[in-house]
Amino acid sequence: MTDASTGKVVVNRVMSLDGFIAGPGHTMDWIFEHMTSATFPEVMAATGAMLIGRGTYEVGKRMSDENTDYDGGAQFVLTHRPPDEPDPNVTFLTCGIEEAVATARHAAGDKNLEILGADVAAQCLQRGLVDEILVYVLPVLLGDGVRFAPPGLDRIDLEPFSNVQSGGVTMLRFHVRKTDA
Repeated sequence: MTDASTGKVVVNRVMSLDGFIAGPGHTMDWIFEHMTSATFPEVMAATGAMLIGRGTYEVGKRMSDENTDYDGGAQFVLTHRPPDEPDPNVTFLTCGIEEAVATARHAAGDKNLEILGADVAAQCLQRGLVDEILVYVLPVLLGDGVRFAPPGLDRIDLEPFSNVQSGGVTMLRFHVRKTDA
């Protein structure tokens, strides 16, 4: 299957300075102390769809009252068990990671597909499906929580191509170097 899309597959992460993407208990409220969708609006404008892990989706649902102003396009949640009560704003996928990326990428059209969630991102990185990694480094030390990369992820070489600061937030962007397998 050939993908004519011009958009990229981008792992999008907010990270504490000590390398955590969520705090203890998967808390993420610390993010909104430093960021809003207006911090880097060009990222939201370039995003056509999001592929999210089930855990990240559940955390996002709990936090939806706090911050609902991010619109990254169509939302796809990769899960082994779709919820009993469907969410009309989300498409739940139970397929493999390659098919999930292809489905969400098609929905993104010529915009980027944003990958959210530690496990889904690791699966995409492991299979060579990611073009870029975008990391927002926030001025906070969490001390514990969900690490940027889970244990067992093989080495992946990156090429930095951009860094921008907005207030206390630093956005780092990397191309993922593709290996010939």
